[in-house]
Amino acid sequence: MKLAIFRKEHFNSAHRLFNPAWSDERNESIFGKCNNPNYHGHNYELIVQLRGEIDPETGYVYDMKLLSDLIKEHVLNKFDHKNLNLDTVEFKDLNPSAENIAVVIWTILREKIDRKYELIVRLYETERNYVEYDGN
Repeated sequence: MKLAIFRKEHFNSAHRLFNPAWSDERNESIFGKCNNPNYHGHNYELIVQLRGEIDPETGYVYDMKLLSDLIKEHVLNKFDHKNLNLDTVEFKDLNPSAENIAVVIWTILREKIDRKYELIVRLYETERNYVEYDGN
């Protein structure tokens, strides 16, 4: 019997969507307001889902405190109140779109969480816009 558990966290970051190989006009055309040269910010909502078997000894699928600690140490401490373009190695050469942020977070957590658990990262950039990545 598999069950899914979810941990919700929040972080605030600034970014600029920009492709340096393109002209300013093309960047503006594709990315619009998100291409602001002075950056702009989001209040991201992150939902991490793990799916696995319930441990008969603990009754847990996964220890939520451990999951919370992993997210705080390896994601929030890296990205919260940061300019993703300027302050992080992960986005030095990677456009920090919501899609790329979700893949980066999934990759970070996948290295820390046993593969017996299915991992899905859902990232809300706004209340209405979100992405989800499951490693496929």
